[in-house]
Amino acid sequence: MAATKTATKSRKTTKLNIRPLGDKVIVQRDEADSITESGIYLPEQAKDTPKTGVVLAVGDGALNTDTGERIPLTVSKGDRVVFSSYAGSEVKLDDQELLIMTESEILAIID
Repeated sequence: MAATKTATKSRKTTKLNIRPLGDKVIVQRDEADSITESGIYLPEQAKDTPKTGVVLAVGDGALNTDTGERIPLTVSKGDRVVFSSYAGSEVKLDDQELLIMTESEILAIID
């Protein structure tokens, strides 16, 4: 079986009409590669769902129940992140497929 490229392409982003609450973040998943390194084109069913994406918006942070203050999030808008396969809730907004997830579902930030 031919190996697929590990790099994925980011989609163009537009202005969002949605704002995450609390410790939630909105992530746009990267596009899956449609061609292998050897030049073979992959059908839609053979593509792996990318587990990387770009953070489009972040919430205010989690609420500290003891002090009533917000705990700032580690990720910020524009960060490229890695997340687990089943992370977040998929939503479709203005023909864009987005993921809304908690910050704890994000595994790493890609530098």
